[in-house]
Amino acid sequence: MKLNLCLLLLGLAAAASVPARAQDATAADTFKNRCAMCHGMDGLAETPAGKIFKAASLKSPMVTDKSNEELHTIIRDGKNKMPPFKTQLSDKQIDAVIGYIRKLHE
Repeated sequence: MKLNLCLLLLGLAAAASVPARAQDATAADTFKNRCAMCHGMDGLAETPAGKIFKAASLKSPMVTDKSNEELHTIIRDGKNKMPPFKTQLSDKQIDAVIGYIRKLHE
């Protein structure tokens, strides 16, 4: 009985983690398609476009010290030479990208 309960709980835990992994993949894809051209896949902004536009390194304190709300506003509305993404990304997608950006710093 205990073994069956443990297996059931493990199965439920694995099922619950699937959406999180799927969301990470979506966030990674969104980042790759919308952000990496300037910020690079590593977030350091050492790409040709990043250098031209003087994109911020996503690992710098200038970015990592900002709240999720501040980053959300910047991504949604743009800042300096960064274009706004409010017509291209939903609030949920922006939040997922912010989560992805936070993981780059780890």
